[in-house]
Amino acid sequence: MKKILVTGAAGFLGSHLTDALLAQSGAHSVLGVDNLSTGSLANLAHLTENPAFSFLNHDITLPFDPGPVDFIFNFASPASPVDYARLGPETLLAGSAGTINTLNLARKYNAGFLHASTSECYGDPEVHPQLETYWGRVNPIGPRSVYDEAKRFSEAAVAAWHHYYAVDTRMVRIFNTYGPRLQTNDGRVISNFMLQALAGQPLTIYGDGLQTRSFCFVSDLIDGILRLAQSDEHTPVNLGNPTEFTMLQCAQEILNITGSNSTIVHQPLPQDDPARRCPDITKARALLHWEPKVSLREGLQKSLAYFQSCLAPKSK
Repeated sequence: MKKILVTGAAGFLGSHLTDALLAQSGAHSVLGVDNLSTGSLANLAHLTENPAFSFLNHDITLPFDPGPVDFIFNFASPASPVDYARLGPETLLAGSAGTINTLNLARKYNAGFLHASTSECYGDPEVHPQLETYWGRVNPIGPRSVYDEAKRFSEAAVAAWHHYYAVDTRMVRIFNTYGPRLQTNDGRVISNFMLQALAGQPLTIYGDGLQTRSFCFVSDLIDGILRLAQSDEHTPVNLGNPTEFTMLQCAQEILNITGSNSTIVHQPLPQDDPARRCPDITKARALLHWEPKVSLREGLQKSLAYFQSCLAPKSK
């Protein structure tokens, strides 16, 4: 039985990853680490009685040693615009001291290491779609910089620990992902639109709504991450859905799924908001034999019950 460490385990992606690891044949034991600054224990509540899972409430920016581990998935970081706007210094520390602390654990115990990076490394790109070889166009002091630059520093640290210390590393650049367990107040497109539509409120679109995103359902992303973990690739790999939607198209799809009569309102576009964001997944297709299977409509249908439950009155 392998012992696996998942940082950020109480978050959206971390909790789904933890579930997938525990469900794998061959049975792993998983230690989830999270300081709950943005994650929620509710995402892990169903694992309370699972003897293969344990949880440590800890901030990875502070040194820690859980004992020997075989593999580390480093997913700890505020990741939504609302969270990293609120927790700017903490986001920078998670991507610097936190990443180095976990890399040192991997070095100490000769463990495999997979780092969750982001499409935000490309900033507001001039190259479309974005290839892993593109260096990006990022404002290093803009409102998104605490997240962008934290992740870019993390990639540099992961590459350095591989080059200088032979740590067995991998990096995934994650594009927009959605599904059950998304925070309801995270400011992301899908959660905002779904909750507004279900509540009968106007859907808020920033700018003219013609900016694009590519939306990947969480099960597809986790499948790609697990495939990458089993590979020998040490340079970044894009994972996301290459099908683009404008914000207006996404809003209309959500109105269709929810049956809502909500209207659409426009607000000013935030500073440094990317005009287009879409992954080139040629590398993932060739290396991992991976591509997303769940369409936006199907993924939204799979997410509907979760968002409905978020608005349901809580029993006392």
